[in-house]
Amino acid sequence: MVAPHIPVLLEPILARISPVEGVWLDGTFGAGGYTRALLDAGAEKVIAVDRDPEVFERAASWASEYGDRLELVEATFDQLDTLVDVPLAGVVLDIGVSSMQIDQPGRGFSFQKDGPLDMRMSGSGHSAADIVNTADEGMLADILYQYGEERASRRIARRIVEARANAPLTRTGALAKVIEGALPPARPGQMHPATRSFQALRIAVNDELGQLVRGLIAAERALAPGGWLVVVTFHSLEDRIVKRFFQQRSGAAPKGNRYAPEVAVDEARFELVSRKAVVADEDEMAANPRARSAKLRLARRRDVPAGPVDMGKLGLPPLDLAGERR
Repeated sequence: MVAPHIPVLLEPILARISPVEGVWLDGTFGAGGYTRALLDAGAEKVIAVDRDPEVFERAASWASEYGDRLELVEATFDQLDTLVDVPLAGVVLDIGVSSMQIDQPGRGFSFQKDGPLDMRMSGSGHSAADIVNTADEGMLADILYQYGEERASRRIARRIVEARANAPLTRTGALAKVIEGALPPARPGQMHPATRSFQALRIAVNDELGQLVRGLIAAERALAPGGWLVVVTFHSLEDRIVKRFFQQRSGAAPKGNRYAPEVAVDEARFELVSRKAVVADEDEMAANPRARSAKLRLARRRDVPAGPVDMGKLGLPPLDLAGERR
């Protein structure tokens, strides 16, 4: 039985965007929690986007309740501006892997449940096994460090290369065991030794950070003046990108100092609701442990044409799936 996916920070979102009107796009549909909340709160229509075809099969039992107010689209949210023909009143993005995907061993996202080493959200393209068994040691170390912030990345990469020389690593359990063997035993209360490495591989497989950057830029193009951009993230790499995007697009980026000249600020495309991220309160964290690491940032589109974005200042790690520096 797959555990239900509970949308995090839903009440703070609805409190800030009320009244909910117009056409919204939910770029990470998942179990439909945000979509249903938007429709129930009064949205004229929600275009629900996801690259995982399984989520739409699960939604079949309730989607018809909303009639033509709900449109389901299998796509990646980085192309969201090409999926709509009207300016949007809002875009909501819940970044990262869902609990439903983690809870299915056959999807290969979890080191706690043995399954095929896959991790593909869409079911197509390179799998985690492809990367683990074909990337050279240096590239593996870079992926683990850049996308997982794993300080022992070189040691783990060396152990992976040694292990795959005997037989390909094709199961999550086998990879987790290799990683555990490369690190000291976890002390009580510490995260599992494979946590950061599995995160890094998942991000690389699905180009999650590249998708995020392109999705933010696409949202700027798609939103109507006054439209909301609502983003929930779950780790520092994601939040850093969103924070810097909002700073850059609102004119709130850090100013120059005596060591670096002040950069000319382009006309602001967004108005920040708050410079600080919104986090879950104690009640929500107790009810939904996934909320503990969640951060909400939101901003409102100004009546200024979309413009070029300096992607080099968004904090995107300099790697892609093919192992090329950006």
